[in-house]
Amino acid sequence: MEVYCGIDWAEDHHDIALVDRDGQLLARRRIGDDAAGLAALLELLAGHGDGPDDPVPVAIETPRGLLVACLRATGRPVYPVNPMAVARYRDRHSIAGRKSDHGDAVVLAGVLRTDRHAHRPLPAGSELAQAIAVLARAQQDAVWDRTTAHNKLRSHLREYYPAFLTAFAQARGGILRPEARAILAAAPAPADAARLTLAQLRALLKKAGRSRGIDTEAARLREAFRAPQMRQLPLVEQAMGRQALALLGQLDAACAAAGDLEQAVTQSFNLHPDAGIITSFPRLGALTGARVLAEIGDDRSRFQDAKGLKAYAGAAPITRASGKSRSVTHRRVKNNRLNAAGYIWVFAALTASPGARARYDRRKDAGDRHAAAQRNLFARMLGCLHHCLLTGQHYDEATAFPATDHKLPQAA
Repeated sequence: MEVYCGIDWAEDHHDIALVDRDGQLLARRRIGDDAAGLAALLELLAGHGDGPDDPVPVAIETPRGLLVACLRATGRPVYPVNPMAVARYRDRHSIAGRKSDHGDAVVLAGVLRTDRHAHRPLPAGSELAQAIAVLARAQQDAVWDRTTAHNKLRSHLREYYPAFLTAFAQARGGILRPEARAILAAAPAPADAARLTLAQLRALLKKAGRSRGIDTEAARLREAFRAPQMRQLPLVEQAMGRQALALLGQLDAACAAAGDLEQAVTQSFNLHPDAGIITSFPRLGALTGARVLAEIGDDRSRFQDAKGLKAYAGAAPITRASGKSRSVTHRRVKNNRLNAAGYIWVFAALTASPGARARYDRRKDAGDRHAAAQRNLFARMLGCLHHCLLTGQHYDEATAFPATDHKLPQAA
């Protein structure tokens, strides 16, 4: 007998529903979010024919959490269903807008009963790949947090401390540089910066890790901080300085988290068997490669072909046709993390791969904008990556772009 399980997830409890292939409700239960609840769920499944050779498939609205991890560890297929899709399925059961936790569990079980073929189970990735995914996503979040904290601090400094922004405007990294953050911590207001001596500036630069051109840089900063500028009222300036210190603390924490996680994810990624293949691609380093591996996983059966991987990454276009109307647009529903990593990857590859550069230029000459040309190149690179991972071979420029000139373009 075919049995399907739906789980309506909540923070402290879960509603379970089991239905057969005819849609008849076989069992319902509410379990707690603990080991006892998991044991009750497994007992309920075992009582309805669940076994190692024919496990009951499970549909749930979230792809993560302890319950999902434990269900995956048992070897059963787990299907995460988007809550928006569940809402559409719910309308098939009731047009009155009725909703309950038990009802949602029944709806989820019905999704598998009728449309299991249209949904994709969670991939059966290795433990190392799952660990890399955790670290890579956390590091990517830390980078995004760092960017947010940097933008907040920069916007705040523009309100009362433009001389500080000007002093580090030409330096790579700007106020993200360690010396910039060290000086801002010591002099959070223009009046404080104007009182800094050459000896104090040299000490701050050394403390931040600078070892060359310290005297020249200290003299330049002293001149920049003492140049005439517009100022806030003294008390307002002091208050804004305190706020800057608070924002600086957030930026320092984000920078430290991004750096620590980068080291951790790089070490884990280098241990993975696919690391050599992934990093053989032009300008796909360990960090960006770890982000790519985190999203595609190492389950070779996850994508039936390269087209599926391209669609998952948002590199494949969408065609909408109705009658005489036909439009081709870029894909908006995609894995945003993989898409962001791909943008960094292919942009860097333009200077390292003559074939990639030639393909990008051809798309631009054909009328594509920069983003569209990069998406097309990203799709090509993903196709090559999918083939290399399946066959276990490293990237080869001549095979990937056989009809292109392998001379790098001259710098302008």
